[in-house]
Amino acid sequence: MYEVHTTITLRNGKDVMKAEMGLIKEAEVRQVTLDAVVDTGAWCLVINEETRAKLGVEVTGTDTVNLADGGRTECSTVGLIETWWKDRHYTHDALMLPDSKEVLLGAIPLEAMDLIVDPRQGTLIGAHGDQIVHRLY
Repeated sequence: MYEVHTTITLRNGKDVMKAEMGLIKEAEVRQVTLDAVVDTGAWCLVINEETRAKLGVEVTGTDTVNLADGGRTECSTVGLIETWWKDRHYTHDALMLPDSKEVLLGAIPLEAMDLIVDPRQGTLIGAHGDQIVHRLY
């Protein structure tokens, strides 16, 4: 089995709103472009403390999560984050695992951006080509 990686840009969602209201300049929106593991077994975006600090997003709560190895742990919820993949984006909260070495792009943001894994190419692609098609159910 192999891992699929992709480049994503994460932006501080509150900064984005401030820029839209003219309270800060677009160049002041905190963001980071990084390599993420596409993890269809994870349900959301999972970041680490380093990424949270670069984005300046706030801890909004805690949650208990099941890990891939069968264990459970407490982690923080953080947000608001805007996730970009090429010309597609989704705004949401994320989970933060402080000691994680990787950022995981999970099923909900993948679905929201109409993305799937192409197993032949080992890459992330649009589920409907270049056109985003959202489901209403």
